[in-house]
Amino acid sequence: MAKKRIDTSQFRERVSTVTEEGKRNWIYATKPSGRFYKWRSYLAYFYLGIFFAMPLIYINGTQFLQFNFIEGRFSVFGKIFWPNDFFIFAIAAITAIVLIALFTAVYGRIFCGWICPQTIFMEFVFRKIEWWIEGTPTQQKKLNATPWNLEKILKKGLKHTLFLGFSLLIANAFLSYIIGSKVLFQKMTHPIDNFGMLFGVLVFTGMFYFVFAYVREIVCTTICPYGRLQSTMYDNDTMQVSYDYKRGEPRGKFKQKAELNLGDCIDCFRCVTVCPTGIDIRNGVQMECVGCTACIDECDDVMDKLDLPRGLIRYASENEIKSGKKSPMTLKAKAYTGVVIIMLTFLVALIVSRKNVDAKIFRVKGQTYQMSEDKHTVSNLFDAKVLNKTSRDIPVELRLMDVDGDIRMIGNNEGAVLKKESMNKITFFVDRPTEDLESHTSHIKVGLYHDGALIQTVKSNFMGPFK
Repeated sequence: MAKKRIDTSQFRERVSTVTEEGKRNWIYATKPSGRFYKWRSYLAYFYLGIFFAMPLIYINGTQFLQFNFIEGRFSVFGKIFWPNDFFIFAIAAITAIVLIALFTAVYGRIFCGWICPQTIFMEFVFRKIEWWIEGTPTQQKKLNATPWNLEKILKKGLKHTLFLGFSLLIANAFLSYIIGSKVLFQKMTHPIDNFGMLFGVLVFTGMFYFVFAYVREIVCTTICPYGRLQSTMYDNDTMQVSYDYKRGEPRGKFKQKAELNLGDCIDCFRCVTVCPTGIDIRNGVQMECVGCTACIDECDDVMDKLDLPRGLIRYASENEIKSGKKSPMTLKAKAYTGVVIIMLTFLVALIVSRKNVDAKIFRVKGQTYQMSEDKHTVSNLFDAKVLNKTSRDIPVELRLMDVDGDIRMIGNNEGAVLKKESMNKITFFVDRPTEDLESHTSHIKVGLYHDGALIQTVKSNFMGPFK
């Protein structure tokens, strides 16, 4: 019996950015307008303001947000973190991944369309520059097809000059998050003396320029690993930008709607021309869709003009479109939410309980104990390694706790000063009465005090004569 041949002509066997001949399909997206685009614009400009302003904000001399991978020094909200705090960043990274997975399972690829830096820079900076200089998509196509003349040279030259300038600004902003804005400004005044840094800035500038001038939406449709993984997190209850095919089909001209019993979609293709990745949302959920809602705004505008209800394209799940009823929150979404709440609570607790001073005390290697001439006192020599995570010097005093005895500082009888943002070594003697030692080895606690307040307690072992 002959097998029935499946017609695959309706399926797209290539990504939207590639033509049937395998060449680059350059996307000329029209400028969106509408309620979602307005809110996306507010969010984008807020994001851009925060992104460029954050490195300039300092709290007690510490940059508000900095990730100095070179020195292993991180500053979050003006609080300094060091490699021994790495577990906090590990928990934060895992929490962020689970949070993104939660939003993807519930709301689809909303991160890509609303928060992703690639989308924000591309749609609200570089594409706006392109619209301003080269005009509408039709005008852009015409300009690209025109032989090189004075107008084309001026427009292309101005556009790419601005692209390079803004790419340079982004590269310096990213660098300021690594080495610090103050250090960056100092090095910028002597670029020849800091050729390595200058070369790095130029390389990153070139990378950003290449991405936003030429690669563009291919980052979203092909390169981004999250874009490739997001479909594995979807189910039929995931809220995403969807076309209501039950209401919209069959498509046709509005004038023929009553005569031919057509759906509400008038096949105007405005949802296609506005899409930054060049897809037709009416063909169903596709991996190239970044959830930017531009098609929703365009379709709502058409529906308003035709005096039809909005929502032909809207945030909806597959089950909601099929049943016409709002989908309840799934067990998977509830589980993700519970895990996120637990991890966020744990993360906040770790950050709040984190100490600004971290100390460890060790008996000096190769040393046992020293006995006083009258044999009434036993002494042990200790080294303390104290990490001061703050941006200021901290004078401290060491005191013996819970047992009788004294602490004698080497070279400083009154205490020590912990240098800011560094590991400090303190060497001292612990003197204890011989009569208090009940065994060869005993436990002691040493307290670090600043301005009379206990800031940390450290335990160690004390060695004495055998009894």
